[in-house]
Amino acid sequence: MQFIIGSKQTAKMVEQGKAVQVYVARDADPRMKDRIVQLCGAADVPITWVDTMKNLGITCGITVGAAMAAVIPEIE
Repeated sequence: MQFIIGSKQTAKMVEQGKAVQVYVARDADPRMKDRIVQLCGAADVPITWVDTMKNLGITCGITVGAAMAAVIPEIE
């Protein structure tokens, strides 16, 4: 599995049916959170909430914060 990081990229993965899980930071912009929650609900993709953007960035292995990230299967 790999992370696709960022709001636009995460939304794209959900819309394309590639995301199997989405992580969202609770302190992300509410408009971004609302949109991804709607997309995930429509696509039946589970959401895991993370306390802060900083913690989500660390989870994804980057040194900056991240508002959201999608988990997708590795491409062979």
